[in-house]
Amino acid sequence: MNDLVIFLPHGYEGQGPDHSSARMERFLILSAENNMQIANCTTPANFFHILRRQLKRPFRKPLIIFTPKSLLRHPRCISPIDHFTKGGFKEVLDDETANPGKITKLVFCTGKVYYDLLAEKEKLKKETIALIRIEQLYPFPLQQLIKLKSKYKKATHFIWAQEEPVNMGAWEFVRKNMEPDFNLRVIARPASGSPATGSSKFHVIRQQKIMDKVFEECICPYLNEECEMVCIGNKWKSFEKELQELHVDHIDSKFHSGIKPLK
Repeated sequence: MNDLVIFLPHGYEGQGPDHSSARMERFLILSAENNMQIANCTTPANFFHILRRQLKRPFRKPLIIFTPKSLLRHPRCISPIDHFTKGGFKEVLDDETANPGKITKLVFCTGKVYYDLLAEKEKLKKETIALIRIEQLYPFPLQQLIKLKSKYKKATHFIWAQEEPVNMGAWEFVRKNMEPDFNLRVIARPASGSPATGSSKFHVIRQQKIMDKVFEECICPYLNEECEMVCIGNKWKSFEKELQELHVDHIDSKFHSGIKPLK
């Protein structure tokens, strides 16, 4: 084997299909028998340590890193100096702000969607939800996740949140690796033939729909089901037309629901 490192831009930022997906699911399908490493780092320190580990390890394996562009300038994506000079790469990052005695729901994610979830959690002051980041997708750190599960003894709901369509991203790979230890439910964009919409306005409302569902702010009767966004689906042309008819540039994410879907 070799120690090839590949950086692949990946992150849903409203820039269209060609600038959103590095086809994470394809690399995860290829991973088996410890033939490679696949990561999606969310902190500068973890990014540094995974590269350092790649050089210091006594063996060589290819390393695939998904690198969201927006994290280069994200004000929350920072690490203290001592996180670089001490410790090492962390396959899983726990929610350091969570009180285990209050947590009833664990939300697992990977990559930049964490920062959207974090901002929403702080805005809504949700103290019963812990955000768990899976920084290394393969080899999959199942034992670390099981250990975290035992820490949050009151947690009865387990969510996988991703910004990719449900038929893309890490969902199917994560479900295969986490079940039956975790009874996971997914919150994601609906299945699609395209990696992302070409409408930046439609991107924004669907991203907010993910947040609404994770934090139970959605007013839809399908709140606790895998609804695949029946409220708006992939109908970006209808959405743009509706905005024009209403003479607005933006509508609230709760404007559409399973009872009042986008036509």
